[in-house]
Amino acid sequence: MDNSIFLAKFWGWYLIIFFLILSLKPERIKQIFSDLKDEKFLILIAFLTITVGLLNILFHNIWEFNYKFIITGIGWSSLFIGLALFIIPKPTVSLLNTLNIKLVQVLYLLLFLVGIHLINSAHMIVLF
Repeated sequence: MDNSIFLAKFWGWYLIIFFLILSLKPERIKQIFSDLKDEKFLILIAFLTITVGLLNILFHNIWEFNYKFIITGIGWSSLFIGLALFIIPKPTVSLLNTLNIKLVQVLYLLLFLVGIHLINSAHMIVLF
């Protein structure tokens, strides 16, 4: 299977599942923000985010202006967010804390739509 198709399926389903979880349990958003105050949790999340971002970039660093660009963007975003959480944790967490819960829900709705687009691109359900 092509890396692009595999990652489109992976990220598409991941974003859809994560959206559904946060839609059904919105208190999880508050819990994530409160957990970011714990140093051990923050280091673990930063490490995992850097790892996922770096693996995504190493397997898929394609800058074509289609769904492949979205996959590459997710990898680079993950890497930069992980590095920011690891190198400058306090400013990064304070920046994340300024986000309003409603804004986070809007962002996750947008990510849900990106997930649907990626699934559609991988399975060629609707051609557009």
